[in-house]
Order: sequence, then C-alpha cells, then structure tokens
Amino acid sequence: MKDSIVNWIREYFVAQGNPPAVVGISGGTDSSVTAALLCEALGPDRVYGVLMPCGEQHDIDVSLALVKHLQMPYRVVNIAEPVKALASLVGAAMDCDPNETDAYKTNTPARVRMTVLYGICALLGGRVANTCNLSEDYVGYSTKFGDAAGDFAVLSTFTKTEVREIGRELGLPALFVEKVPEDGMSGRSDEEKLGFTYEVLDRYIRTGEIEDEAVKAKIDRMHRNNLHKLLPMPGYGKEETK
Repeated sequence: MKDSIVNWIREYFVAQGNPPAVVGISGGTDSSVTAALLCEALGPDRVYGVLMPCGEQHDIDVSLALVKHLQMPYRVVNIAEPVKALASLVGAAMDCDPNETDAYKTNTPARVRMTVLYGICALLGGRVANTCNLSEDYVGYSTKFGDAAGDFAVLSTFTKTEVREIGRELGLPALFVEKVPEDGMSGRSDEEKLGFTYEVLDRYIRTGEIEDEAVKAKIDRMHRNNLHKLLPMPGYGKEETK
C-alpha cells in the first residue's frame, strides 16, 4: 500500500517542479505517517517539519522524537501569542470573550497553525501537506481552513485503521503508530469527544455495517452537516453539488 502512495507523492512533486514539502507535526499518528511517507518519497532533506505548540504541549516530546527518527529538518513555532492577540482583537470588536465559545476556542489555533505553515511555505517555495484521514473527514472532525487545508492530501482516502497499517508498513515505531488520537487542548481523546470508536466508524465507512442505530444516526448526521468542509465552494452560476 505504501509504495503506491510514495509513487503518487513523487509524481505530484515532479509535476510541481520538485519543491520541498512542509508538514505540521503534532505527534499524532496522521502527521507522523504523512511525514514518514514524504521522507521516503522525497528524501528527508526535502521535507520540512513544523512543530506548533500553543503554550505548553504535554506530548511535544513525541513530535521531537519523530523528526529526529526521520532525520528531517524542523522548526518549533509556539503559536500561543498570536492566538492570544487574535482573541483580544476579535473580543474587542465583538465586545465579548471569544474563548467562551467552543467553536472559536477549538478552531482558531488550527487556523493559526495553517497560517504558520503557509508562511513558512512561502519562504521555502514549498507545498503544504494536508494530514487529515478519511475517518476524520467523513464526520467533519477537522477545522475548515485549518488542518483541513493544504496543497495535497496523502491520507484523505484512508481510514484511521488503514493509516495505522501504513505506519506499520513504513516501519514506524509503535510510539507514533499506536498513539491515542487527541486534539491536545480538551484533555479528552478523539473517540471520547466523538462518542464512538474509530473501529466502529471505519467499519461503517467501508462496509456500511453497524449495530448501534443511535451511533449510526449520529455518524450520518455529522457527515451530512459537515459536507460543506469537503465539497467545492458553492457560487452563483455554478452547478450545485447535492
């Protein structure tokens, strides 16, 4: 499986004129597998990792271990100050504390991170990797114009279960492949927040099989309500996508 992905990456970058790749490194499985695939396809010297803690990050040691394991160049950009400054600006304009709203508090750091990635990308003349997987995309567990953005997507057709399989095929240590998925801000795992496991979600995506009707209804609702993150932007005079 991974050889086909590696070949696709090489072809994409040749068509782009062989720029470097820029990838955000969170310490999670998706960014770890994406970075490893890029390093195998392009060579680690052409893959630029960016670690972006927001203040203190309890698992940043995993991110540091990954870039050292892959022997790729990297920089650490702490986004705490720009996130705080933006909240101050927005709060002053709207006469409120925006961080009291979950949608703002959750999505803004992701969008600041993407701004950092594109800032570095502009300096390097590179291409930004999207690290989202099919499972997250299917239920909208991503931030529009945040981690859902990028110039190319390596894992968007693979479920979380399949991403782990790719990581094992790449020979990544279990530290990077089996890490419990989390957003790094809420103190809860992805599965706790979603209300179902990736195993259940991935089986439903691939086979349509699911035993719990309430979970099925929730997944269907999340997928339907978050299609705006996946479909092309609608515009007047364009053919609508149902």
